[in-house]
Amino acid sequence: MGSLALSRAESLDQPAPSIAGEVARIAREDLAPLAAGIDDGSVYPAEVLRKFGAVGAWGSHVPHEGPADLRCAIQAMAAIGEVCGATAFMAWCQNTLVWYAANSTNLKLAKRFGDAFSTGRVLGGTGLSNPMKSFFGIEKLKLRGRKVEGGYIVRGALPWVSNLGPDHYFGTIFEREDNQGIASGEPGTVMFLADCSDPAITLTPCKPFMAMDGTGTYGVQFRDVFVPDELILADPAGPFVKKIRAGFILLQAGMALGLIKDCINIMGEVDSPLGHINRYLPQQPVHFRDLAAELEAETMALARDPYNEDETYWRKVIALRLRAGEASVAAAHAAMLHCGARGYLRSHRAQRRLREAYFVAIVTPATKQLRKMLAES
Repeated sequence: MGSLALSRAESLDQPAPSIAGEVARIAREDLAPLAAGIDDGSVYPAEVLRKFGAVGAWGSHVPHEGPADLRCAIQAMAAIGEVCGATAFMAWCQNTLVWYAANSTNLKLAKRFGDAFSTGRVLGGTGLSNPMKSFFGIEKLKLRGRKVEGGYIVRGALPWVSNLGPDHYFGTIFEREDNQGIASGEPGTVMFLADCSDPAITLTPCKPFMAMDGTGTYGVQFRDVFVPDELILADPAGPFVKKIRAGFILLQAGMALGLIKDCINIMGEVDSPLGHINRYLPQQPVHFRDLAAELEAETMALARDPYNEDETYWRKVIALRLRAGEASVAAAHAAMLHCGARGYLRSHRAQRRLREAYFVAIVTPATKQLRKMLAES
């Protein structure tokens, strides 16, 4: 019994390298040839996402007997991001979907969807961009719902939700029209799973983006959608969001860490032909290696305890996410300058990395929202 307890403690202290290693292998063998197509929108890598799920990429952060540990999930996402930033973003979408279901107090929902989401048999994403902005006074909630027998009727539209398809699910939030049971008079909110196969939900392709068009990103219209109680993640949503918010943000660090590492690789690849002139550039690979190591160490420390309710912890999470976004842009910018004209070719991944880096800096919570959150916390 003692050895079993020791083994469990050791596994918590050292995230299983086999998962990240298997993810890295699949990324090199199966994902790398698709990266350009995912970037230009001709490929949505559903089968690769399912392969990642089959080796445990989407299940390692599921809480076990209370505690949760995000480190392995972040490391796996970083391995994906080292090859393709768009797929690392889809990995974050899938991981957040798992995170929602795993933390829901709706036990029937957790049982029905938990294994399907965490293994990748069912894919999906997160529609919390608008709600996360609304909670910090940037936007108003775009979905509204009214209570009916056995659930809610929801209407409204979300402009961008990613990692979607006709058989996918995603988590999002609506505002209750009746405010029933809200003693403070503040609008009540409910978080739920949206089923993209519902005929009352319409997925509309977005206008082309500057990068990452193969991420299954759509505008989503809700036309009096019946959301049964079986799909309610949390009612009210507020306490639930407070519980899952640190994990929601920390998981995004995987996108940044993978991208930064590949930008360092790009700079190293051109050192032989261009090192004699690149040494005059102010930012060198060693600077980003040190920065990446620092960011990774801080991420791993915070990722051990995503349910920490201390406000100091929350500020550290926000500050880390801000630094990760800014470091991504800086590393990709440096990689472009190190590559020179060869990086300006459409076929070179340096310019893809630069475009992906801007996404890390603007995806919710964006750089400007993070700065607002820090100023007001």
